[in-house]
Amino acid sequence: MLLILLSAGGISRFAKTNSEIVRKIVHIGTGNVILLAWWFDIPASIGIIASILASLFTLLSYRFPLLPGINSVGRKSFGTFFYSVSIGVLIAWFWYLKQPIYAVIGILIMAWGDGLAALIGQRFGKHKYYVLGGQKSLEGSLTMTVVSFIITNLILQTVQGNTWETWLISAVVAVVATGLEAISFLGIDNLTVPVGSAALAFALNQLIIH
Repeated sequence: MLLILLSAGGISRFAKTNSEIVRKIVHIGTGNVILLAWWFDIPASIGIIASILASLFTLLSYRFPLLPGINSVGRKSFGTFFYSVSIGVLIAWFWYLKQPIYAVIGILIMAWGDGLAALIGQRFGKHKYYVLGGQKSLEGSLTMTVVSFIITNLILQTVQGNTWETWLISAVVAVVATGLEAISFLGIDNLTVPVGSAALAFALNQLIIH
C-alpha cells in the first residue's frame, strides 16, 4: 500500500497530471492489494500492520506535503486515511472468520465502484443531485451500482456458484453500497462503503444460504 501511495505521489510531483485522476489511480490500485492478500493467503498480521503503517503515513500527509496531488495539506477530507483503516479492519475481521472473500468484496467495491463512479460522474455526469451538501450525479451512481453488482456476483460465484441467491445478494449489496457512497462527507464513504458492503454480503449470505 505504501509503495502505491509513494509511486502516485511521485507521478503527481513530476507530471502535470490532474490531481483527481491521480487520486483515483491510487484509489483503484490500492484496493487490488486485497486480491494479492487473498490469493497468496497472506497472514492477517501482515495486512493489519501494513494498514496501520499506511494509516499513520496518510495522517502525516495531511499535515506535511508527503503525498502531493493525493492529500493536499489542509484538504478537508480524510478519505485516504479511512481507506487504509478499512483494509485493516476487514482483514482483521474476515481473515479471523476464514471468510476472506467478504473483505475482498468490500475493498474492491470501494476501489473500482467508487473510483469509476467518480471518473464517469466527472466526465459524463449531467444529472446532478445533492446529499448532505455533497454533489453527486445519476451517471456516477449508476456506475457505482453496476460495478458493485458485478464485483459481488463474480466473487460470490467463485465459492457458491451461479445461483439465484448469489444474484439477489449481489443486487442488494450494490444498491446499499451506492447509497453509502452518496454519503461521502470528509471521505467517510471510504470506510462505510467497504465495511458496510462486506458486512451486508456476509450477513445476507448467512441468512439466505446457511
